[in-house]
Amino acid sequence: MRYFFRRLGRFLMMVLVLGAGYFFLFLPAQFDRNVNVVVPHAPYVISPRAQALHDSLRVADMHADTLMWKRDPLKRHKRGHVDVPRLREGGVALQVFSTVSYVPGGQNVKANRMSHDRIGLLDFAQLWPPATWFSIRARALYQAKRLQSAAARSDGTLVVALSAKDMEDALALRALNPDIVIGILSSEGGHPLEGRIDNLDVLYAAGYREIGLQHFFDNRLGGSLHGVGKGGLTPFGREVVKRMLAKHMIIDVAHSSEKVVEDVLDLTDAPIVISHTGVRSLCNHPQRNISDALLKRIADRGGLIGIGYWKQAVCDPTPDGIARTIKAAAEKFGVDHIALGSDFDGTITSYFDTSELAVLTDALLKQGMSESDIRKVMGENEIAFYLANLPQ
Repeated sequence: MRYFFRRLGRFLMMVLVLGAGYFFLFLPAQFDRNVNVVVPHAPYVISPRAQALHDSLRVADMHADTLMWKRDPLKRHKRGHVDVPRLREGGVALQVFSTVSYVPGGQNVKANRMSHDRIGLLDFAQLWPPATWFSIRARALYQAKRLQSAAARSDGTLVVALSAKDMEDALALRALNPDIVIGILSSEGGHPLEGRIDNLDVLYAAGYREIGLQHFFDNRLGGSLHGVGKGGLTPFGREVVKRMLAKHMIIDVAHSSEKVVEDVLDLTDAPIVISHTGVRSLCNHPQRNISDALLKRIADRGGLIGIGYWKQAVCDPTPDGIARTIKAAAEKFGVDHIALGSDFDGTITSYFDTSELAVLTDALLKQGMSESDIRKVMGENEIAFYLANLPQ
């Protein structure tokens, strides 16, 4: 009998070890692979004209959630959408890296409460530090540290820009070495502040230069487009906006309720961004795309509209469909105010990853957009915006 129980104990221990190995080593990668999808396709055929044009571009993207996944940003991966090697292959000079720090259970585009935290379990499975399992601020700080660590290990080929001068210097170096990629750090939602204004200084010190006010739920700053109340800025939200402006941080209203967007535009005449979105008159999805009138106010203020790559934003997420939206948005709001806002690695299904961005240049040419306008929307608008609006 003692022998039986000894064998049973060894068997149960083996099952426990194998289960833990699967949970920590394989499950995070499988989940990443399942939610950050690139639709299988044959290699895209790019016209010689489009390829030559693309090779001359400084591409820029306003939103990727790469830092939340268990991938070394410096290594090329077969899953997900973005890493530094693929950014280089796609001709990307500037990538805004956004950090996701809270996802509610049952997340949807219509109405969510800040409850049933799902990110804590993902952090645990990915073996993030214990502080991140329970603290939203700790998650934001850890993802910032991941980007800074990657830059430190990159031999100068990944530069985190904290100021306009940092960008200028990195762009000058990139003219000599096209392998250089510039990163800017953004928080997807103001909830890492945890209701304390002094935490804005903590995030700034960690490298954050842009903050999206909301994500998929109403928070202490105000209402989300996908929240329950969908209200405007709270008194705390107004305080945060004013402090951000004083620190020359960039305000992102992607995911914010229309009332929050109105309140921000009424509170300041500073240019703001909506980093990843669609255009409602082109893709009528009111739970994801704000009104054209508000997009026009953002553009008229000198802001940027980042066009996303997924179905709820553009309805047709093929390269041709995205190109049609970009061209129509440029005609509607002014070509100087349109940029790329992929939402890569943000649990979207895309028809290409960042290494294949030449297909978008090719599609824009097929849509009849001029080469000078393509140059703007594919990157120069975004580069000019951050040069003008990052801390001097």
